[in-house]
Amino acid sequence: MRIVFCGVGAVGSTAAMFCRNLPATLAFVDFDRVESKNLLAQAYTKPSLGKNKAEALKAQLLSFWGVKSEAFGVRVGKDNVEALCAPADLVVDAFDNLASRVVLSDFARAANKPLVHAAISGDGTFGLVRWDERFAPDAEDHAGQATCEGGEHLPMLGALGSALARVIQDFVKDGKRRDVMVSLSSVTTT
Repeated sequence: MRIVFCGVGAVGSTAAMFCRNLPATLAFVDFDRVESKNLLAQAYTKPSLGKNKAEALKAQLLSFWGVKSEAFGVRVGKDNVEALCAPADLVVDAFDNLASRVVLSDFARAANKPLVHAAISGDGTFGLVRWDERFAPDAEDHAGQATCEGGEHLPMLGALGSALARVIQDFVKDGKRRDVMVSLSSVTTT
């Protein structure tokens, strides 16, 4: 089993940490670097500052738990999505922008690859984990809109990352495709 996490910021890095026990090869794709503002809401430590997020997560999993993984410090686009995601048994979308989500959905549908999305609302009041066949991404209010800077919405990010990890675990275990909605008052699974 090979799981490719596309986007390892707040939700993606949290979910990946909770997937470290799976009988799977974990691969991380993210072009971004760890900044000090990321340390409060993302699963990175101070020694990761300035490093590529995918590489930093790979190093942390190996250092803390002896888990070997793969890292690709690139931006996913139409030109490389197939090379990055074709070997996957499961693609995980934890991006924070519409354009990248659309690239993943287009690829997954054309290649018949399982794809699960995770997204948090801009105001941090709810989050979704939804399989591609039932997911319709919303546009940002403005391009590059931040939703998780400096620890903002940390409890919701933790809950959403945990829910995503559980959905991934259920898929790995027995192929179940559950959707989850996390709000300030409940967690609902369908």
